[in-house]
Amino acid sequence: MPSRGPSRILVFTRTTAYRHDSIPDAVTAFRELGAEHGFAVDATQTPDVFESGLASYAAVVFLSTSGDVLTPAGRTGLEAYCAAGGGFMGVHAAACTEYGWPFYGELLGARFDRHPALQPGSVTVEDHDHPATAHLGATWDFTDEWYDFRENPRGTVRVLACADETSYEGGGMGADHPLVWTREHAGARVFYTALGHSSEAYRDPGFRAHLLGGLRHVARMRHGAPAPAAGDGGAADGPGGWPEGGQAPGGTLEGRPLPRVRE
Repeated sequence: MPSRGPSRILVFTRTTAYRHDSIPDAVTAFRELGAEHGFAVDATQTPDVFESGLASYAAVVFLSTSGDVLTPAGRTGLEAYCAAGGGFMGVHAAACTEYGWPFYGELLGARFDRHPALQPGSVTVEDHDHPATAHLGATWDFTDEWYDFRENPRGTVRVLACADETSYEGGGMGADHPLVWTREHAGARVFYTALGHSSEAYRDPGFRAHLLGGLRHVARMRHGAPAPAAGDGGAADGPGGWPEGGQAPGGTLEGRPLPRVRE
């Protein structure tokens, strides 16, 4: 998509099925990340924005949406945004959304099936070469619902992290259980994390850094602003619009610079 000024992000939280109590805290987390890292956040439950046009947004985030959340015209608007090179990020129950719309399932990479009880467990990070996981160790202790999916997306997505089903009870996907992934589909850059059920997660600095890394990836952001389009000048870009050599400096976690990573 064309280069713009400071990035503006759309955080969409409409639900027509289960609504997570954590959504207000999650929106607050995105707003605070925006204030810290130089991007604006518009949060809405109203689907009209998808009908009126998304061109002003560097990324669209489906934040624990559920059920059918878009009108037919809104679906067309999201498809057009993706085809123009937009950024799409899904968090947690975004996988419980628009079951009757094939494009959405293909965009996200997998659809929610079931989950065991909320409980502590362990995430195995298998790809640290991404801004959403570069700050994490080999394993990441977390409390969540540990979503199972109707199909394993591996082979069609770049898997960044998986659930270790030996670390909790009730897992249903076995030894290969992707939880976090990225891909490009239908023109869009896509990131999805299955984590984020509870309000506590959105106050956790490590999880906030995870969200920020995913958002920066899909929005092609540098210091909160989108990377220049080809021919616009500025720093030389590496793959995907990031500065050559990895992530731009300026991201922090508890006051420490985030690692420089390639996408």
